[in-house]
Amino acid sequence: MKRFLLLTLATVVLFILGSAAWYYSKMKPGRTPVKHNVAANLHKKLLLKLESRAARARDYAARHKYNTELCFLVDMSIESGKNRLFVYDLKKDSITEAGLVTHGRCNEDWLNGRRYGNEVGCGCTSLGRYKIGAAYKGRFGLAYKLHGQDSTNSNAFKRYVVLHSHECVPVAEVDPYPICQSDGCPTVSPAFLKKLAATIDASPRPILLWIFN
Repeated sequence: MKRFLLLTLATVVLFILGSAAWYYSKMKPGRTPVKHNVAANLHKKLLLKLESRAARARDYAARHKYNTELCFLVDMSIESGKNRLFVYDLKKDSITEAGLVTHGRCNEDWLNGRRYGNEVGCGCTSLGRYKIGAAYKGRFGLAYKLHGQDSTNSNAFKRYVVLHSHECVPVAEVDPYPICQSDGCPTVSPAFLKKLAATIDASPRPILLWIFN
């Protein structure tokens, strides 16, 4: 019996260590996933959802003088361990980049599922359309101010909800494991923010960031 218990314990420990090593490898800053075709890895139902949202984003961008060539779409119905921030080419109707992004923990130690809010101090993700504003150096380094454009995210600027990076966000998918949570900011990995920053800084007009469920 003792030998059986020891064998079982050893198996569990090895499994935990193996899982931890795998997760750590995903978080290495130097490991950048190769994306030959981002859309090829996405479910058809999700692609149709993104296409529909992009069509509405294209119209909104044209009416409000945003960048009409691309936008950032964040689908919060996707688990946090999977890519759910998509750089969408509105001209070619295609996804060019995808990455992990956090959601707000609503002031809890760990939020199970998703909850949304717009009140100052709520610590939750706010759904809605955002205008990506000026870059600045903040607590987490490079960040971009976000201006909420809907009633569901109108307090984003007052809440200091910004687009920034953090080392706790892996560079590649870790599903079925979740990633860290934020106080409401859409937070990405440093490597992914570098890519997004190049796009944002090169844009002659504001870029639309749309967070939805």
